[in-house]
Order: sequence, then structure tokens, then C-alpha cells
Amino acid sequence: MGLDGGRLVLASGNPGKLRELSHVLEPLGITIHSQADFDIDPVEETGLTFVENALIKAREAARVSRLPALADDSGLVVEALNGRPGIHSARYAGAQASDADNNRKLLEELADLPMERRSAHFHCCLVLLRHAADPSPIIAEGRWHGHILETARGSNGFGYDPLFHDRQLGATAAELPMEEKARVSHRGQALAALIERLS
Repeated sequence: MGLDGGRLVLASGNPGKLRELSHVLEPLGITIHSQADFDIDPVEETGLTFVENALIKAREAARVSRLPALADDSGLVVEALNGRPGIHSARYAGAQASDADNNRKLLEELADLPMERRSAHFHCCLVLLRHAADPSPIIAEGRWHGHILETARGSNGFGYDPLFHDRQLGATAAELPMEEKARVSHRGQALAALIERLS
């Protein structure tokens, strides 16, 4: 796998992502460190796609930590909003926006839309670099399809989870136990694909 003693740094300051990824990778003997453990400042995400932004974050984390780096760039893609919030999901309502601010803005933009026009998907792109100059990054992606509710439900998860409803499961992402979410979510799908490529 090319991991330094089963260690890697997660190129993210998001504690929710760290929790979800650690939950799956630690049983495999992989210890994930937060970028905060290495005083890695967030980088400017100047890419136009999830892949580009994940690569930018992974390269910086690997360069500073000198460990393999895993970056996750994820977002909510709403068809009726021409793909927004997309790569801007974390800062949709502004640079310092909270999850509640972003959710409020999303609900305002979808206020007049009937449920059949509120389809959306979460998209996750994971990039693993064995070192900062790795010419062949391992890239894995996942999508989770659902729709956006008119009101929030559930207290698990983070981000848009309380608004994102999976019709097949009959629950929002924030209503699912972590194990089930890890199995069905966009991040869970991308992580499963990444693990398969590493084995």
C-alpha cells in the first residue's frame, strides 16, 4: 500500500470526515492523523472539480507532514440548482458559514420547488498520495442519490445530512447510525473503492 507504518494524514480540518474515515480505516490497521496534528493550514481550493480540489489538499498535506495523505473533497449537487452548491458546499453561505447557515441558504433557494424537483446527490472524491510528488495518485469516487427535504431531520452526521433524504432507506443521512451511513453513503462508496484498489 505504500503507507508509512500504516499512518496517513487526512487533508481536512473537518472532524466529521475524520470520524467517518477513521471508523472504517482504523480496523484495517491504518491510523489517520488530522492535518491539525502537523499544523497544516487549510489550502485555497482553486480547482474547478472535486478531483482537482482533493489533489490540491492531498499534495499540501503530504508535503508538510511527509506522510501519505488522503484528501476528501465532497459536496452536495442539486440538479434544480444547476449543480450547486457542488464544490462550494462547505462555504455555500459564505467563507465562515456554519452548517446551519449553509442549510438555511439551500432551503431558501429550494423554497418554491415541489418534492419531485428536489433531487440531489452527494459526491465524494478521495485522493491518496503516497508522497507529495506522487505522479500516480489513487482516486476513488462515490455518489449517493436522494432528495432535499423541506425541514431538517436527525442529529447524526454533519453538513447537509439532516436535509438529505434517501427514499429507499426512508431516512435522512442524519438519522442513520454511523455503520449504516458508512455502508451506503458517497464517502462509504468511495472508501470501499479506494480500499479495493489498495488490496
